[in-house]
Amino acid sequence: MTAATDREFEFTQADFERIRQLIRAHAGIALAPAKQDMVYSRLARRLRALGLARFDDYLQRLDRGDKLEWETFINSLTTNLTAFFREAHHFELFARQARDSGQRPFRVWCAAASTGEEPYSLAIAACEAFDTLTPPVQIIASDIDTNVLASASRGVYAHDRIERLSAERVRRFFAIDKATEPGNVRIRPELQRLVSFSRINLLDSTWPLHGPLDAIFCRNVMIYFDKPTQYQILKKFKPLLRSDGLLYAGHSESFLHAADLFRPLGRTVYERSDRLAVATRSG
Repeated sequence: MTAATDREFEFTQADFERIRQLIRAHAGIALAPAKQDMVYSRLARRLRALGLARFDDYLQRLDRGDKLEWETFINSLTTNLTAFFREAHHFELFARQARDSGQRPFRVWCAAASTGEEPYSLAIAACEAFDTLTPPVQIIASDIDTNVLASASRGVYAHDRIERLSAERVRRFFAIDKATEPGNVRIRPELQRLVSFSRINLLDSTWPLHGPLDAIFCRNVMIYFDKPTQYQILKKFKPLLRSDGLLYAGHSESFLHAADLFRPLGRTVYERSDRLAVATRSG
């Protein structure tokens, strides 16, 4: 039985359950049963583009190992909600943390870069903290979605994306982009040089980055994973962080189930649970 009789493509409950299994296995995303209509609308575009009539045909294509389509499949079902300086208190703490580190390279991983607003907000905060466009800060920005990473690396935004920023920040860190639509702005090249973009799937057994990191921003991502998956990711985060490093989470995320790894420091910021012990041994 199909999920709806007036749909353009045949989409059964079995198709939906198969998609839930695939996206969970490959991206760790736990799709709720209520997301059936969302899944249909996002993947129907792919069926239309490929000239397919049924979701079962599409799933068979994935089963055949079409690597490009697998990438598109994951991109289609990844939610990318972001904004400049979202949850602003994190960037205030980050600026203090970076400034207090001195002049050594301060390394931060933004593990859900989306279209770039978050890593560029980190770059702006770093420039303001050190009062220079060349602060001693390295920002590693990653996402599972290659489409949003391509957009992020371009650094071009519609003007409405920066409406909430102060006039001073806009003047200092953005320029009118004459190569695209009128009204678009572009991140200044000095900020782009502070950020390196790469695709990282948090479920992969290894990640193409190394510690020590001073901070990890992994915000509004863990809500899509179940607790065991969250724990495994947090377990891999811990050794990447310096003993005094900080983990920044989303406003609706809590890691109390991983108290042996991280402990809350206030307002969705966490430190390593063994911070004092590590500091004592290293001293």
